[in-house]
Amino acid sequence: MKNPLPSPFPSPFPSPLPRPPIARAAVRLGIPPTLAWGYLGLLLFMIGDGVESGYLSPYLIDQGVPEPRVALLFTVYGIAAGVAAWLSGVLSELWGPRRVMWTGLAIWGAFQAVFLAVAVPLGSYPLMMLGYGLRGLGYPLFAYGFLVWIAGVAPRARLSTAMGWFWFAFTGGLPTLGSLVASGLIPHIGAYATLWAALVLVAVGGLIALLLVRDDRGGPRPRSEGDGPLATLLGSVTILWRNPRVGTGALVRTVNTASQFGFFVILPVHFTRTVGFSLTQWLHLLSAMFATNIVANLLCGMIGDRFGWRRTIAWCGGAGCTVSTLLLFYVPQAAGAHFGLALVVAAFYGATLAGYVPISALMPSLEPRHQGQALAALNLGAGASTFVGPAVVAVFAGPFGVEGVVWIFAGMYAVSTVLTVFLKLPDEPDTAPAGAATAAAPAAPSASAPA
Repeated sequence: MKNPLPSPFPSPFPSPLPRPPIARAAVRLGIPPTLAWGYLGLLLFMIGDGVESGYLSPYLIDQGVPEPRVALLFTVYGIAAGVAAWLSGVLSELWGPRRVMWTGLAIWGAFQAVFLAVAVPLGSYPLMMLGYGLRGLGYPLFAYGFLVWIAGVAPRARLSTAMGWFWFAFTGGLPTLGSLVASGLIPHIGAYATLWAALVLVAVGGLIALLLVRDDRGGPRPRSEGDGPLATLLGSVTILWRNPRVGTGALVRTVNTASQFGFFVILPVHFTRTVGFSLTQWLHLLSAMFATNIVANLLCGMIGDRFGWRRTIAWCGGAGCTVSTLLLFYVPQAAGAHFGLALVVAAFYGATLAGYVPISALMPSLEPRHQGQALAALNLGAGASTFVGPAVVAVFAGPFGVEGVVWIFAGMYAVSTVLTVFLKLPDEPDTAPAGAATAAAPAAPSASAPA
């Protein structure tokens, strides 16, 4: 199987030497074998990052921080995450993914320590804004730096599957297993100590990924003449309108998880104080929601490679999320604290979020000569979702309530379904046959990836 789009790095999959059993298993699963430890490290890192996701909002409210201020804090965090997500692609071009990941790990640890050791004990909102807000720079640099690494290593025909494994690890931690860890630790050591435990998990995961991955493609990428730091930085912005498909893809990616980050702010309070679930029940719902999501990430990655990237994004992602977002609100609203029904709709919502997984393979294929810049745009969209979601809550929850916010998110998903029409690859026919990614010739690079 040949890689139809030339990569700046040689593929690690073909090798004249026999592979160990673990490497052979990784290849069969669609995981680049030289990056296998990185996937494990990412999982642990994101578990630590996701520990707070289901309870930090009500915890801070209980500490005396007004709800609008909590929403603003999450919004600032999201802005920092959006900036860092964009920079992760740019800096990976300049420094290499490994150095970007080290930077993200250091930022996360340092500012989490400021938030926990100083801001929370003093009850200082400005210090909370400083510590928690700037900590938002950390996880996108680490996680999306690894995403760029995968894009430079994985064969094109298995790229959507490799990205599915990335999102499996990412969402396996944030918030799936992270919320489960929180629900197990809080009753025994308390909410505050659980936040310190999150720091330990992040450190362990980060060190596993950075010390055990030996792939030499984590270094700086060779640059051509005129492709210096300033040109790379500007190009990662101008690509949004130089190639409108890339700009549209970034917008679709923003919509993908905007509701997720908005729901982290508004749904814990709604489900516990309005619907009537306990905090533990809510955390279990959140874990079930994203346990389904991590399995669906793998399936949608494979479906995308088989049946088409655009079709998977449009129908499994956009249309599916339009319906599941509304059900997530209206079913518990009508049935009350009925855990079984809430579990079903939460799982459905988590599964539909995974329908957008193939966009991580589609975006670098929209701009094969500037894949790093295209991934910077993708990461910008991913990071922007952490800002847009809480911002929608902060602006519209007051005048329209939770129900109005849910309808806004559902409308955003409906728009994203329409936008996928414009994500057609430049030389791609409207309908690609199943398995086209594996059969195309190198002479027609962009016709080889699914639409």
